[in-house]
Amino acid sequence: MIYTVTFNPAIDYVIRVNELVRGEVNRAENEEIYFGGKGINVSLVLRELGIESTSLGFVAGFTGDAIASGVAAAGVRTDFIRLKNGNTRINVKIKSDDETDVNGRGPDIDEASLNALFDKLDTLTNGDMLVLSGSIPKTLPDDIYERILGRLDGRGIDFVVDATKDLLKKSLKYRPFLIKPNDTELGEMFGVKLTSKDGIASYARKLREIRIALQRIKPVVHLNAVIQTVIIRIRLSGICLPYVDFVKIPQLVFIRIH
Repeated sequence: MIYTVTFNPAIDYVIRVNELVRGEVNRAENEEIYFGGKGINVSLVLRELGIESTSLGFVAGFTGDAIASGVAAAGVRTDFIRLKNGNTRINVKIKSDDETDVNGRGPDIDEASLNALFDKLDTLTNGDMLVLSGSIPKTLPDDIYERILGRLDGRGIDFVVDATKDLLKKSLKYRPFLIKPNDTELGEMFGVKLTSKDGIASYARKLREIRIALQRIKPVVHLNAVIQTVIIRIRLSGICLPYVDFVKIPQLVFIRIH
């Protein structure tokens, strides 16, 4: 079974305005509502592909009720933890000549609710896959992904990590099955700004070096014990998806989507 975790889900409220005038009353041409959060998005896409998953995470208030019922209505199995206080955040996306985003903060996650998530994760077994994806509320420590991976390490569970900066960096020692930084996030991991394909390719290969170092620290006993795949979303001159397979062939392939 695939399990996804969304620590800070959101209702995305998308408003389209022909011309946004600051300080005035603006009328929306149309509006859309989406149930968001990266982990939830993964479960929704898996559902479209006919693959079962369980969506875990935290919801609160009337907005949390809407997300829980909406995701379940889309055919995704949910096992959210309900927080006693606050409301799941609303992210406002204003689309006009350019796009302006105002993202909500989200509710506080108390220690008891976090432990309830740990209890659910403790039921995962050999052959399961855990997807940790997206941002975390400010009330959680920035090593939360690391704590989860350390707790489940050695159980034969495949880890997928889609995160940024320290959240991603601290997870690498647990040899996730797949990671997916974009070009900006890849640069942030190494403290550089990447502006070319060659630069991106170079630093993508540095992740391979991290894997090799990890392998020396802890011998590989099975295929899933190393970072098998790195997908990097490139936003230079269009949409590109480089694919790096560090297990079979350590090379970089760029695929342009028109």
